[in-house]
Amino acid sequence: MAETKVQATAKASNSAKKTPAPKAAAKGKAVETAEQPQNVKPAANKAAKEATDAPKASSPAKAEYSKETYLTWYEQMVLMRKFEEKAGQLYGQQKIKGFCHLYIGQEACVAGTVSALTKDDKHITAYRDHAHPLALGTSPNAVMAELFAKATGCSKGKGGSMHIFDKEVNFIGGHGIVGAQVPMGAGIAFAEKYNKTGNLCVCSMGDGAVRQGALHEAFNMAMLWKLPVIFVIENNGYAMGTSVQRTSNVTELYTLGESYDMPSEPVNAMNVEDVHEAVARAAERARAGEGPTLLEFKTYRYKGHSMSDPAKYRTKDELEDYRSRDSIEAVRHTILTHNLATEAELEAIDEKIKAQVQESVEFAEKSDYPTADELYHDVYVQQDYPYIRD
Repeated sequence: MAETKVQATAKASNSAKKTPAPKAAAKGKAVETAEQPQNVKPAANKAAKEATDAPKASSPAKAEYSKETYLTWYEQMVLMRKFEEKAGQLYGQQKIKGFCHLYIGQEACVAGTVSALTKDDKHITAYRDHAHPLALGTSPNAVMAELFAKATGCSKGKGGSMHIFDKEVNFIGGHGIVGAQVPMGAGIAFAEKYNKTGNLCVCSMGDGAVRQGALHEAFNMAMLWKLPVIFVIENNGYAMGTSVQRTSNVTELYTLGESYDMPSEPVNAMNVEDVHEAVARAAERARAGEGPTLLEFKTYRYKGHSMSDPAKYRTKDELEDYRSRDSIEAVRHTILTHNLATEAELEAIDEKIKAQVQESVEFAEKSDYPTADELYHDVYVQQDYPYIRD
């Protein structure tokens, strides 16, 4: 394979620019990061382009984690990628309808988060929500069936792409209202603290959600009550089709937490190791009763905001620059460089995932749609609620 920027970066990772830790940052090593690209053509603003280089995915000089961890990351991220690519194809064939927001390019955000936490911790996110349950252990069959609106889906075919839920793996759902999950995430964390479980909640949101007033209300209460919650901004540079630079004077989004004295830091989320370490530090604080942390995951989505978005607001050069720093390729390079697995073993994982995704499609296609009476189910917890009309 020809050397990519991922590989080149691996040879010179120590030369990358470091961002100073914010005054309220959680303790830990410095975070390699960079600003998101501005919504301008390179020819129109060369200086701006040079100043906003993409976050660099890099392979460490030595394998920082076990073989099992790296192979788990690789398998999880490949599953997310292949599942999403297939979902995109099926949407084009009109087998999946409605809205469909793909996570392609952002896989390290979820993989690194899940590996740093326990199976009892809770997860809640917005409507770009296919990858989260897959990493947590939800069957691809159940997620694909939900995209097909089938009764065998994890939300019984009634939620679709934007409302994936799986209580069994503590995934408290994707939520279609921008920012709605932020106060809900704080509420889940309140319940964990009230019940003295020792668990925490990870509440993920896009960069567009930080403009919602409910976020600030939730931040204030979370700090006041020292709730065990990790707020994660998955900053892919564009809220729908508008760049961060065009929506606010504050473009370093992690600094929003400083208004509440909340420990906050930026994270190079094109690098799964950096994500894992940042989440682990935040989790340690939460479990020690020290309250919430705000993490800004600097990442990038390869596709548009949704399947209906042609993404004409960015250049092809910008997209290819990020693709050359792909987080999956970085993990693959680390595995091969440090002899944690062979090419043949990784290819076997690839084939396994390919078969798994194809099985999920066949399962979804063969499943039945929910019956009309399903409209009356799961509306109220009380099974004999007396005010439902026939």
